[in-house]
Amino acid sequence: MISQFFVLSQRGDNIVFRDYRGEVPKGSAEIFFRKVKFWKEDGQEEAPPVFNVDGVNYFHVKVAGLFFVATTRVNAAPSLVLELLQRVARVIKDYLGVLILHLFNEPIVVDAARLQPLGPTAIFMQGNKKMPGTAITKSVLANEFGGRKREEIFVDIIEKISVTFSSSGYILTSEIDGTIQMKSYLTGNPEIRLALNEDLSIGRGGGLVYDYRSSYGAGGVILDDCNFHESVRLDSFDMDRTLDLVPPDGEFPVMNYRMTQEFKPPFRINCLIEEAGHLKAEVVLKISAEFPSNITANTVVVEMPLPKYTTRATFELEPGATGQRTDFKEANKKLEWDLKKIVGGFEHTLRAKLTFSQESHGNITKEAGPVSMTFTIPMYNASRLKVKYLQIAKKSNSYNPYRWVRYVTQANSYVARI
Repeated sequence: MISQFFVLSQRGDNIVFRDYRGEVPKGSAEIFFRKVKFWKEDGQEEAPPVFNVDGVNYFHVKVAGLFFVATTRVNAAPSLVLELLQRVARVIKDYLGVLILHLFNEPIVVDAARLQPLGPTAIFMQGNKKMPGTAITKSVLANEFGGRKREEIFVDIIEKISVTFSSSGYILTSEIDGTIQMKSYLTGNPEIRLALNEDLSIGRGGGLVYDYRSSYGAGGVILDDCNFHESVRLDSFDMDRTLDLVPPDGEFPVMNYRMTQEFKPPFRINCLIEEAGHLKAEVVLKISAEFPSNITANTVVVEMPLPKYTTRATFELEPGATGQRTDFKEANKKLEWDLKKIVGGFEHTLRAKLTFSQESHGNITKEAGPVSMTFTIPMYNASRLKVKYLQIAKKSNSYNPYRWVRYVTQANSYVARI
């Protein structure tokens, strides 16, 4: 039924490509990407999940910035193929813990029952030794070569943050939707004990706990609400913030939580747009990474709607800029700025010169924006919720499985008004 399967990055890079039947041209990946990138049909801004080009049916889903695509020449059921693509993405996520473009598969190793709270600064440290540079490519498959079972358990704290900034840069709204995901490769389903921050509070109350003099804030972690998986026992949660459970098969959410307490956002966005002569204007975009320099954000995309009468946009990046790409989406009048990575503590600036087909009859800032941003930051979480330790019931004195704890922050809605 399916002729080809491939996975593309948001830049069109071919990550995976398989041709099963040899009946579709080899350049189908490039044809697909160009069609999606410059879609102008049916008055839509984005390509539909299924479309046909020169007798080839293209099915695609977009997950975490990646395009999962299948091609065929036969009249296949769209819902079936799209469901298959979703399940492929889900299986990959089961193996990797989180599906992102750059995979950091060597997380924190928890060697003892009780350790000091593990912060993002400790991610590439194992004891007093630095982790090797090849760690990011280490496999996380369940079985080692030779078929021997790998005793491992993965715990991922994944947070999606929503922030709205005013035109002057102040935070108007902020929210975190987080989840603690667990994926176990342990035989025999042993009992697990997971310890969180002892200063964790549930429910609104008290004043602001964030201290802007510190990189990670001061005081306790206050969550608005949370819920737990049915396998979690809360016998000692109120006393010492530990969760006891026997993990079921597969990946599952141990705990979901929400936080609206003010927190320090990872990025600040500043935007200035002003007229620069007859039928011209200039936009200055600046993004500042306000997290430590040992943390790197990946797949950063900044978008800004421009006035509907914009006909041309030329861009100027800062001197020495690498790994950045700019584009003017003429079909939907949108500016796009892609940055491969941003290291903590750095600022990046983009200048765009706009040409209009008519004069603005009002305030130009009301006809542009707001600026939106998407990104992924491995080994960083804005809420400061931490896994202090992860205990596994021992079967024998020699039983010592690996424990991996990973943190990921993603943008759910990150917007700055102009």
